[in-house]
Amino acid sequence: MSRSNLFNLNRRTLLATGAAALATPAFLRRAWAEQSLVIADPGGPFTEGYRKAFYEPFTAATGITITGVARDAEPTAQFKSIVETGSYIWDVCTLTLSARLILEDEDLLEPLNLDPAKVSNVMPEAVYPNMLGTDVYSTVLAYNTDTITEAPEGWSAFWDVERFPGRRSLRRNPIDTLEIALMADGVEPKDLYPLDVDRAFKKLDEIKSHVDVWWTGGAQSTQLLESGEVDMIAAWNARIQSAIDGGAPAKIVWNGGLYSIEGWGIPKGNPKADIAREFVAFCAQGDMQAKFTDDVAYGPTNLSAYDHIDPERAAILPTAPENLKVMSLASEPYWKENRAALSERFNSWLLA
Repeated sequence: MSRSNLFNLNRRTLLATGAAALATPAFLRRAWAEQSLVIADPGGPFTEGYRKAFYEPFTAATGITITGVARDAEPTAQFKSIVETGSYIWDVCTLTLSARLILEDEDLLEPLNLDPAKVSNVMPEAVYPNMLGTDVYSTVLAYNTDTITEAPEGWSAFWDVERFPGRRSLRRNPIDTLEIALMADGVEPKDLYPLDVDRAFKKLDEIKSHVDVWWTGGAQSTQLLESGEVDMIAAWNARIQSAIDGGAPAKIVWNGGLYSIEGWGIPKGNPKADIAREFVAFCAQGDMQAKFTDDVAYGPTNLSAYDHIDPERAAILPTAPENLKVMSLASEPYWKENRAALSERFNSWLLA
């Protein structure tokens, strides 16, 4: 059997059911037993979550060995170097939507050639010719339930310092912060882009003196909640959940949340692109994606995953239906065009 026919047969059999390991013929696993892939992920809890959800099940299904390595926080420079030098130190890498846009512009991504049938239950916003989104994270409002006993209904409550007194924190970054200000001022999520920047800064003027901490890193936002230093904060949902899991008396408000997507891309020219595509397609399965939610409080993009997630756990994930319907997708194309100018304006505004 030719290598091409082997891969075509695999596409018909390997992913035919959620129980891929059981469905894959033994001779295919033997044929691939000496193959291997290096997968770059964000490290930390992601490595454990992805190991259970993707790495070990894929190896069991195919015989292809997976080695997980931690990538840089922003891997575009690494990605570019790998392609330009032909030194493929890893074969697949997690990317954000913004990183995908940058790499696509420079023609640094392999096409995935995903079978539409394999991604039929995946959120359309997560499926691209050169990237498959597998998890969703969001910026949301959280509050200290010991000091704020009335649940805030959304971003307007963050600005209501009389009704909801207490220490506040926002991210020291225009991304998400400008959108939050506009929603607090009554702009509907569907009408956010292009941002009315002057209106956003005018609204931020109202709250600036009440913001006690402008956080700069996810770990800092977790610490602010755990220590009780702030009573209300806009932060990433998984960081908030980490504080809650650690015993912090806090709760998430999903209404008005801004979500984005992370997933897999393959460096262009990768000599292992064929088996890398098999791995990416494998990760589209809902029952596989359900497994990483035990370790990472991010939402699966294949919504059939919720058939395999405990309802109590599902309630704290961004793509749970009740949460997803009150959030909106942040516009990565807008920020790609405007990030530099708005960052400069935002930093000047903070110092004024």
